[in-house]
Amino acid sequence: MSCTVRIASPLRSYTAGAATLAARGSTLAEVLANLEQRCPGIRFRMIDEHDRIRPHMRLFVNTSEARELSAAVREGDTVHVICALSGG
Repeated sequence: MSCTVRIASPLRSYTAGAATLAARGSTLAEVLANLEQRCPGIRFRMIDEHDRIRPHMRLFVNTSEARELSAAVREGDTVHVICALSGG
């Protein structure tokens, strides 16, 4: 299944500046694995070594926040990759 992935600007150095990419997969894990094949290193910026979404990252499938990599992704969905901001 094909979906659209919208990439947050801090991660676009991995996508040669592209804000939107097409990816394949029926789960968020599969979509990110597909993205990693074309954009090496990007997955590690979003997912830690225990296969958990990093605390400063927010991943959405359409308008629903995905809290697990097992989240379903359907044909035509949009995955949004958002970097949470913090400061002090």
